[in-house]
Amino acid sequence: MSSGLSSARARRLGMMLRQVGNGMQGTLLGVRGQIEGFSTMEMSLVMGGYFVGFLFGSRMAPDMIRRVGHVRVFAALASLISAVMLLYPTFTDVWVWGAARILVGFCFSGVYVTAESWLNNAATNENRGKALSLYMMVQVLGIVAAQALVLTADPGGFVLFIIPSVLISLAFAPILLSISPTPASENTKPMGLKELYQVSPLGCVGMLLLGVIFAVQFGMAPVFATQAGLSIGQISTFVSMFFVGALVVQFPLGWLSDRMDRRILILVAASVGAAGACIGMLFTNTFVMLAVSAFIVGGVSNPLYSLVIAYTNDFLDHDDMAAAASGLVFINGLGAVFGPLITGWIMGVVGPWGFFVVLAVFNVLIVAYAAYRMTQRAAPPVSDTDSYAVVAPSASPAAVAIAQEYAIETAQDDQNG
Repeated sequence: MSSGLSSARARRLGMMLRQVGNGMQGTLLGVRGQIEGFSTMEMSLVMGGYFVGFLFGSRMAPDMIRRVGHVRVFAALASLISAVMLLYPTFTDVWVWGAARILVGFCFSGVYVTAESWLNNAATNENRGKALSLYMMVQVLGIVAAQALVLTADPGGFVLFIIPSVLISLAFAPILLSISPTPASENTKPMGLKELYQVSPLGCVGMLLLGVIFAVQFGMAPVFATQAGLSIGQISTFVSMFFVGALVVQFPLGWLSDRMDRRILILVAASVGAAGACIGMLFTNTFVMLAVSAFIVGGVSNPLYSLVIAYTNDFLDHDDMAAAASGLVFINGLGAVFGPLITGWIMGVVGPWGFFVVLAVFNVLIVAYAAYRMTQRAAPPVSDTDSYAVVAPSASPAAVAIAQEYAIETAQDDQNG
């Protein structure tokens, strides 16, 4: 392994532990909220708080880093996350939980920006794609592993809240003790949303709708599972399947992305996602089918994030990609803020299966808009499109910038080769 990737082992270990802690608290709150008697709408407010904080954090973190440096921001935010994890079982109040989730979302966003800046600084032209793929794989594996830890103790007690607090604290030790130099602070001004929409209407609308879909998966899946009467083991498996599906489908879909009209692939993938959500609606009382539904929905919706970015890049000059990426992440964050709220309201009206109604409807909206855009302009030739790069929906603008650099370098190598 190259020296750049070898020096990143400590950071990848920290990233894994961090995702385990983050994945645990999301699932655990969904289960504990049911135990405490919180309503569906109250839990949607709690879960939506994470995305509110994440949205603001992604905008403010670069300024904090420039003022006090990567290490101080990283250490301060890590301490806050670890402390807040212990507030949940201490103060079982919906408003305290909501405020805590906002703070946790803000801190994790800042942590992602900092860690991903380090990742980008350590990567070279030769290993950037591998570094990005490893980073995204570690993120998904961390969330999946977190679901197993939820089974280790009573969700009605304190232990399961202490575990993620400890893991978060441990996660930052290998990163802060790393001998790798801190990267230079950069500030990429996002492209104006109006200009970005003019460049790629499907990219903007698709990102907004995907923000809703991802937030529903990440925030409301445990809430649905508890209301559907699943056991703790079934809840953990159900939540895991969204991310296992993403891990399995990401690379085949990426391979297809570089070989066909991406709008067709967006339309087909969203159609499959809608069909998968319908399976969940039809078989809400059958756990195996719920797991299949989660696998399908997660398998296509997470790669769709990377696909929409790649499609938007097809209409941009290389110099504009980083600015556009920051704008797309912001649009996705706006959608994510409203996802849990919409789902909580629908579930309150029709019952738990409203979770799948939201997933199906928003996938159908992507299908409809993609089909409409196909009538408005021709697709760029496949030979002129830039390479697909894997990006997780939870990524900060820094990680998306890494993906953009990799896409540019790959495209340039293809042109020169």
